[in-house]
Amino acid sequence: MKTPYKNIYNVLKINRFIVLTVVAAALLTSIISIVMVVKLHKESVNNAFVVNGDGQVIPLKMISQLENLSVEALAHLDLFHTYFYNIDASNYEKNLERALWLGNSSVDALYRQKKADGVYNRLLQYSLVQKVLSIDSKIDTQSEPYRFETKTIFEINRGSIVDTYELTTTGNIIHVNRNFPKNTHGLLITNFFENTLRKTEDYNDENRKE
Repeated sequence: MKTPYKNIYNVLKINRFIVLTVVAAALLTSIISIVMVVKLHKESVNNAFVVNGDGQVIPLKMISQLENLSVEALAHLDLFHTYFYNIDASNYEKNLERALWLGNSSVDALYRQKKADGVYNRLLQYSLVQKVLSIDSKIDTQSEPYRFETKTIFEINRGSIVDTYELTTTGNIIHVNRNFPKNTHGLLITNFFENTLRKTEDYNDENRKE
């Protein structure tokens, strides 16, 4: 008994249909994948996260990269100046360690200079309390590195005597990789310098009036 064979042309048509179907399915899958990737990219670009002065990560709809940079840079400066200057005998080591993560070698050099000058020894010896009262920063975000100037008002409590000072600091800010939780803003202070330090009574007088 002879085995019936299908017409060769019918077989080729079926094979051609199968190949075209597979190619079409692969092409459709590729298009869908590309569309999903583009959509995901747009969503990630149009959303950002900022960190407030307390170090909390907050999702933020991106209105403009420049505005977000300004918010994060100011929060970074607030955080650094709080850690570096809001110190007493019980917290200075922990606060200074946190501050050093937010700046480069210029911050470390200033810390070492203060340590060599006996600033922190006097803090321990006389149980001084250095408290930050206000921080006011201005930053130019037009081009990196971003230049800033910060005025920090703090008081030193010596027990029966409380003196208030205004410190002006300057430096630059650059982008670095974020490091949670040590550097959540992904920014680094460079060329940090203490410009002027003066004793002031204006802040206390204004508070008394209020």
